[in-house]
Amino acid sequence: MNGVDAPGHGAMAVPRFLAELAAWVAAPWALAPHSVPLAVLAVVVLVGLPTVFATPGDKASVIVAVPGYVTVALVLLQLAAAVAASWAAWPPPVAVAVTALCAAVVVFEVPRWRWLLTERRNARV
Repeated sequence: MNGVDAPGHGAMAVPRFLAELAAWVAAPWALAPHSVPLAVLAVVVLVGLPTVFATPGDKASVIVAVPGYVTVALVLLQLAAAVAASWAAWPPPVAVAVTALCAAVVVFEVPRWRWLLTERRNARV
C-alpha cells in the first residue's frame, strides 16, 4: 500500500483534506486583520507540523516519527482551527458548512484514530 498501512486513506481522506484546507485558509484570514505575522505563523503551524511530524505507517514518507496520539492531536488542531477561524472570518452559512464538514471528519476518522492509538503505534518511536 505504498508504505501506508493505516485505514482512512484514499476517498476517506477527502473530507479530512477539505477540512485542513479550510483551516489553512480561514486561520490566516481571521488573524490577518489583527496581525500579519500571526497569520503567517498560523499557516506555518497548520501546514508545517503535520508535514514534519507523522506516525510511521500512516504516511508513506515520515520526516520525524511520532506516536499515533500526536498525529490524532494534529488532526484535532486542524479541525479546531477550521471551525474557530471560519466563524471568525466568514459568513455564518459558510461557517456552518465548515463546522458540519469537521463533524463529519471526526466520524470518518474513527477507524484511523483507533489504528493510530493502538499500543504498538504509541510505543517509543
